[in-house]
Amino acid sequence: MRQGGEKRVVSGMRPTGPLHLGHYFGVLQNWVDFQENYTCYYFVADWHALTSEYAEPRKIKPFVAELVKDWIASGLDPEKCVLFQQSLIKEHAELNLLLSMITPLGWLERNPTYKEIRQELINKDLNTHGFLGYPVLQAADILIYRPDFVPVGHDQLPHLELTREIARRFNHLYGEFLPEPQAKLTESAKLPGLDGRKMSKSYGNCIYLGEEMETIRPKVMSMLTDTSRMRKADPGDPEVCNLYPYHRLMTPGENCLEIRENCTQARWGCVDCKKLLLTHLEEFLAPIQERRRQMDNNPEMLDEILRTGNSQAREEAARTMELIRERLGFDF
Repeated sequence: MRQGGEKRVVSGMRPTGPLHLGHYFGVLQNWVDFQENYTCYYFVADWHALTSEYAEPRKIKPFVAELVKDWIASGLDPEKCVLFQQSLIKEHAELNLLLSMITPLGWLERNPTYKEIRQELINKDLNTHGFLGYPVLQAADILIYRPDFVPVGHDQLPHLELTREIARRFNHLYGEFLPEPQAKLTESAKLPGLDGRKMSKSYGNCIYLGEEMETIRPKVMSMLTDTSRMRKADPGDPEVCNLYPYHRLMTPGENCLEIRENCTQARWGCVDCKKLLLTHLEEFLAPIQERRRQMDNNPEMLDEILRTGNSQAREEAARTMELIRERLGFDF
């Protein structure tokens, strides 16, 4: 791997399904930028996927390869960052066990997203030790690579602060060793789902990165727009239209000015706006999908990328665990 810089960044994603435009603009775009300036470790968090998919674990495996394909298609370069699979680096589990011994139960129970996720996934029984304790595993995933930064949005800051608290407690007990990684606050572009809610696989309101235009077109043509605009002759307001955030991200600036003018003056209807979006959406997705087809046609390439990334990650994780065992007196 080409070392992008001395500073380290660590982040991961759960393999629970295909990636959509919200993932690209909310996360992947930033990851691609980071690989140019930092040493980056990006992992497939398949153990984390078990917290909600434990009843059907075989569903997880196919999504591991699909996730990495989407990453590479979106611009991640295995020559510039380490791409690896969490469950194949057993040191993550060892550090998770050790950190769980020192993490107070109250810290986990006050996790602000614990109730939120349970409410979102109401069809799954999440009254498990694994789900309650997933922040400890998350801390292990991060701290084992001793990073400087973790990319997060503002809503994820409490997660990272818990990781920092766990590192602080470890250092208090065993001496200064684990870093307290800083938040790399990312300006994630907010892209609503097709129905105006948060874009989410569980809501079925997504446009996927690998989706064919034949299935995307009817989705776009049925999208929610400005609900106060009842007729084409009514002036519209792009700021309250569900469609306009897509244009902001994928339509050239001069066209966005044209859209705003024609919408507010009722020269264009929502159908006109949707047709223009489809043109630019197809242009945006074409290179991503072409790179993904190359990966589909060359599975050996993907296997080699993961083998190399797993080896690089394992080497670093093993180095950290060797030093941690020494501090705990477990270096038998």
